[in-house]
Amino acid sequence: MALLPLDEAQARLLALAVPLPLERVPVAEALGRYLAEPLVARRTQPPADLSAMDGYAVRAADLPGPWRVIGESACGHPFAGEVLPGKAVRIATGALMPAGADMVLLQEDTARDGESLVLTGTPPQPPGRHIRRTGRDFERGVSLLDAGRRLGPAQIALALGAGHSHVAVRRRPRVVVIDSGDELSADPAACGAHQIPASNGAMIAAQIEAALPCTVERIGPVPDRLDALTEALERAEGADVVVTTGGASVGDHDLIRPALAAWGAELDFWKVAVKPGKPVLVARKGRQLAIGLPGNPVSSHVTAYLFLLPLLRTLSGSGAPLPRSIRAVAADDLPAGGTRREFLRAAWDGERVTPRTNQDSGALAALAASNCLIDRAANAPAITRGEAVTVYLLENGGIA
Repeated sequence: MALLPLDEAQARLLALAVPLPLERVPVAEALGRYLAEPLVARRTQPPADLSAMDGYAVRAADLPGPWRVIGESACGHPFAGEVLPGKAVRIATGALMPAGADMVLLQEDTARDGESLVLTGTPPQPPGRHIRRTGRDFERGVSLLDAGRRLGPAQIALALGAGHSHVAVRRRPRVVVIDSGDELSADPAACGAHQIPASNGAMIAAQIEAALPCTVERIGPVPDRLDALTEALERAEGADVVVTTGGASVGDHDLIRPALAAWGAELDFWKVAVKPGKPVLVARKGRQLAIGLPGNPVSSHVTAYLFLLPLLRTLSGSGAPLPRSIRAVAADDLPAGGTRREFLRAAWDGERVTPRTNQDSGALAALAASNCLIDRAANAPAITRGEAVTVYLLENGGIA
């Protein structure tokens, strides 16, 4: 089977993904979810003219004063009367403008003696400068957010401010992560010379949970036996996505493909022209999708970033599921690229990006010391220090 270009492999994977069923959840519990419907304002904001500053509400026609203070308008406690000629109302930031007033004098531009008020500074120009007009933020019936938009803290506040107690989102994806390999030890403190701690399952689960709301279950480590792997897959029957790590290559003990076949899954593609991570595979069993990630931890991490997370975003209803790149300045020279598209672990300081010296696919220390990937196209020409490169930022911690 020929190696697939990354873009084609991602497109094929996401074409298999059907967004999960819609549900309505409280807005305050929707952080990280994706809107399944456009968010339309159910109210106007501000609902009336409000003061943008602390001061006094007056009539512009009464300049330059003086005025007599007749009351107060505070947040939640509006002035009940009307501002008549020569009168002023003490007003707080965010409070309702009283009837008759069309200007707010700043507190620091006035002097008050009992109920008498005089202007000591410059009146606002234009007169309504310190007034937040009705509907200045948004009006009832306006579409504020498109379907597919992720709800962060600001979007949560917007949804509530627009009059929504609940929003439509997609059900959280159910994911099962299966860690496999005879060399894996479940106890990291008890490893023989022939063993390594089982870290991939925990790493992939953490990647998922850091990226978006999902329900994640881990199975393993599972030994390199066809019956054991098939049994583990059967335990994942309730999952939307099954993720395996290890056993996806071509060795005698790489049994993920036959295990998936025994489980009843049909292979869609296997092997992608990327480095690290060439052996990644995708299979389907009915509505369930399976992604086989390589066993080397860096390969597993990178392919989860490039394939698994975009898949989960698509199932969750994201309108832009693929990772987004930025441009950064190379801090070091980079050699010409090889025949596969390569993703170099690197550290980005906000401007310059420095590749890690150790790019081995098993180098966990170098991965943990990286916060980005430098994207090097297949057969890319050499890069001189100071030139721009394409970078993908990782939610990877470890960089102050």
